[in-house]
Amino acid sequence: MTTKNKLDKETSILEVRGLKTYFYTADGIVRAVDGVDLDVFPKRTLGIVGESGCGKSITTKSILRLIDHPGRIIEGEVNLKGDSPKDTVDITQLKNNGTQLRQIRGGRISMIFQEPMTSFSPIHTVGNQITEAIRLHSNLNKIEAIELAEDWLIRVGMSNPSQRLKQYAFELSGGQRQRAMIAMALCTNPDVLIADEPTTALDVTTQAQVLDLLKEMQQKNGMSIIMITHDLGVIAELADDVAVMYLGKIVESGTIRQVFKNSKHPYTQALLSSIPSLATGHRERLPILTGTIPHPQARPKGCPFNPRCKDFIEGTCEISFPKQEIIEEGHLVNCHLYNK
Repeated sequence: MTTKNKLDKETSILEVRGLKTYFYTADGIVRAVDGVDLDVFPKRTLGIVGESGCGKSITTKSILRLIDHPGRIIEGEVNLKGDSPKDTVDITQLKNNGTQLRQIRGGRISMIFQEPMTSFSPIHTVGNQITEAIRLHSNLNKIEAIELAEDWLIRVGMSNPSQRLKQYAFELSGGQRQRAMIAMALCTNPDVLIADEPTTALDVTTQAQVLDLLKEMQQKNGMSIIMITHDLGVIAELADDVAVMYLGKIVESGTIRQVFKNSKHPYTQALLSSIPSLATGHRERLPILTGTIPHPQARPKGCPFNPRCKDFIEGTCEISFPKQEIIEEGHLVNCHLYNK
């Protein structure tokens, strides 16, 4: 097994700097991720939020180098830290499908994909796929791997785990498939877990169970979590830190308290104001975020949010992308309203 990270809690375990992932299509260049900075801290959950099409999933797939042609990382660093500074590795510089990258994928960094049905192989049993992941990142033999796989299915609350190991993904319910995928992601004891919309298409009860399970596993294993979702309620419940993403860029980031209680970017404010609360009267109309996210090939000049922004500053917002400003320690925003 990979040695667990022993860094101080104030030091990030995963550092993303200036990440750019572009897709070179026949119709032009799609700047899906356009200069993203992120810090993931040990034993904490980072929530990445934004509307569909903002680049959240592409960002996390870029971390694991899972970008398909015609996309590629053209710039930036993804630094995964070890027990000492000399053990830090920039994932973007690793040989594609080389030994070191394979050890990181599923070993130090695991991922729960958005739709388990498309992630599990239809021709191999769930047990075969989980035990393969275990043996790839450990020295266990086949019998020991099967025993550990069953143990993890028990941990994630799967009923009749020995039978589930013999079944195929299509024989399981949506909630069971999600639990099986969580078991496969956690069975290698990763330092970082990426959860891409892990509760999508699940009923409310199963969604609550999955979120409780992730929090429980984080406390037991001490891992970090990157949670990708458009559901701000999930972020409020699970995350310690949050990054708000719009059209391939991070527009605001900080702790959950800083961003949710003292949001500064007009996009963050619009997202938060559209959430119903108990204080909202039952006949009171909720504010809406007008407009839609433009296609990345039709990216507006200047601040990408300017066509939808209620605080638009003519002659400024459509000219240049705003500089990053520090609201307070750890709370960052990219908005011309705060540029001095």
